[in-house]
Amino acid sequence: MRTGLAFALRLAALYGLFGCVFGLIGLPFWLDLSEAQRASLLALLDGRGALLALLGLLPLVLLGMLLRLWQSAYPAVAKRLEEQVGIIHRVNPQHRVAIGGAKAMRRLGHALNDFAAAYDAQRQDIEGRIAHANARLEQEKNHLAALMSEFAQSVLVCNLEGRILLYNPQASQLFEGRESGAVGLGRSLFAVLDQRLIVHGLDKLRQGLEQEGRSTAAHFVTRCAGQLLRGRIAPVLGRPGEMLGFVLILEDVTQSIESASRREHLLRELTEGSRAALANIRAAAETLERYPAMDAAHRQRFGEVIRDEAERLSVNLEQGLARHGELPGNQWSLEEMSASDLVCALQHNFSATLGLRVRCQDSDEPLWLSLDSYALVQALTQVMDALVVACGVSEVALELSSVGRFARLALCWGGQSLDPGLLHRWEDQPLDPGGAQLASGTLKELLERHGGELWSQAERGSGRNRLCLLLPTTAPHSPAPVTLPGRPVYYDFDLFGRPGQSSAFDERPLSELTYTVFDTETTGLAPSAGDEIISIGAARIVNGRLLAHECFEQLIDPHRPIPRESQAIHGLTPQKLAGQPNIAQVLPLFQSFAADTVLVAHNAAFDMRFLQLKEQQTSVRFTQPVLDTLLLSALVHPGHGADEHRLERIAERLGVQVVGRHTALGDAMVTGEVFLKLIPLLAERGIHTLEQAREASRKTRYAKLEY
Repeated sequence: MRTGLAFALRLAALYGLFGCVFGLIGLPFWLDLSEAQRASLLALLDGRGALLALLGLLPLVLLGMLLRLWQSAYPAVAKRLEEQVGIIHRVNPQHRVAIGGAKAMRRLGHALNDFAAAYDAQRQDIEGRIAHANARLEQEKNHLAALMSEFAQSVLVCNLEGRILLYNPQASQLFEGRESGAVGLGRSLFAVLDQRLIVHGLDKLRQGLEQEGRSTAAHFVTRCAGQLLRGRIAPVLGRPGEMLGFVLILEDVTQSIESASRREHLLRELTEGSRAALANIRAAAETLERYPAMDAAHRQRFGEVIRDEAERLSVNLEQGLARHGELPGNQWSLEEMSASDLVCALQHNFSATLGLRVRCQDSDEPLWLSLDSYALVQALTQVMDALVVACGVSEVALELSSVGRFARLALCWGGQSLDPGLLHRWEDQPLDPGGAQLASGTLKELLERHGGELWSQAERGSGRNRLCLLLPTTAPHSPAPVTLPGRPVYYDFDLFGRPGQSSAFDERPLSELTYTVFDTETTGLAPSAGDEIISIGAARIVNGRLLAHECFEQLIDPHRPIPRESQAIHGLTPQKLAGQPNIAQVLPLFQSFAADTVLVAHNAAFDMRFLQLKEQQTSVRFTQPVLDTLLLSALVHPGHGADEHRLERIAERLGVQVVGRHTALGDAMVTGEVFLKLIPLLAERGIHTLEQAREASRKTRYAKLEY
């Protein structure tokens, strides 16, 4: 339309110019004629006006046709060449210009394609050199990423405004499913943690830097969504005394605190429960000592009191020991292991290290233990070595059995029995197998750490001896798999100094904003006629990068039929959508995902109309700015027709691979890649800020589309 109007204006101007020239030429000729000659000329022309008009119009038509041919051969071709050269230079170096127009313009097109090929080859060569030069730096980044992914704690790196620049999978898992939001690049940390705690910690860090001139750390404990979190804030320093950001390490200590509380309660119960029994035993013993001439009946009664109270005390201790073994906080450094695997490890160590013949007898039921397998195997090997010296053991049998909530491992041998006093001395000696001192210190400390007991017993008459180890059993635990990527996602290492986002988006450059690119699949194309959203897919753009790992994708049950022609396009059938959440449940989640960002969509008027019609039902309103890649494409390529601004054609023109077309998330990802390619093309046309992009978009003819 705009091209046709320009041609009409040029043609009218040319006609006006032609009329002026003809008038200037004819006026002197007319003035030079005498009155008689003028009358004769007028008489000659009388009645021949139509012929004269036709003769005058014919050169004008010929002139218009020539002008049209000239415009299509030169200016129109030059305009398209300019647009395509911009694509080659800014977006897609592998794009080539279309050959057309006059012979000179065709030669120019071939020359531009030759230049584009040379430019692309040079670009690839430079990129190869840059990639080679950055290989070492990328390797160091990967080392850091791998290191962070292995941390047991949640680690987040933020700038001073609390925007997240880097995080590991544990941090994402810690805050997963929170109504207040989730962690993500560019998101505010204060959406998931109390801002006052972080600000207070940063103030302490600044005071330490100002007063002591050295890096310190701030600690805090907070309750978040029912969890008790222990945090440690460390500064990220630039120049001496300058803090660029901070590292936050979070650890969920809910279970350990609760375990410590239960352990303290258990200790108090044992103390109070044992006090009465001990008092009764002490009273009975003192009475027996005070009255040695007591008759047999009374002495027997006091003996029964001592026995009953001792048994009750023993039961209380057994129960307390079992409950203590169940506390997860007591097993912080232990690993789960099958008792049978422990027996196999001991058999191998006894045979290979001590040269003993070893027989094994396994339990009838599977038993699981929580233990430090290395320390326990090494300690028992050291005890067995001492048994060989003290009792002359050459063959040992390992017997595994279940005793209530405990597993009993018996080391059996024949011959000389073990003196219990010698075993007590072994328990107090440092564990030092092969010169490698273990962290547990002594055998007694190792047993206390495992909640176990060790004793020796001898069977009279049979010559069989046992060294028994009693350990509490546990239920095998299978940790939930981490479904997040194993490496943290990077922002950039130079973003500590970038200004944070605010509500004043309009003056910000397009390259600095954070975006949520989204798409919807629907039951039909008429939102005002009752069609519904059946799928929403979205991805975030942060610092000029489309984050493939921070996506939103959700199917929606529309509670209405889906036309077969719509099913043929997106493949979503009523069976696939049955049981999915409704729109009132999904929109608040999508609103949280898109908070503090600019929305981007292709043909956004269509998607936003669906969202607008749901405001009253869901009480969810999307008030942030919206950009439309359809309108932006019309801005950077005004010479292309409407068909050239379809998403597939734009992607092909800009060198974007189309994957997952007609799925909400797939279309959102393609739209995001297209949008990133359009930003430098907009900059060439003087469109740098969000406000400029929105104002320019309003002036395109596609902005008048309504749904």
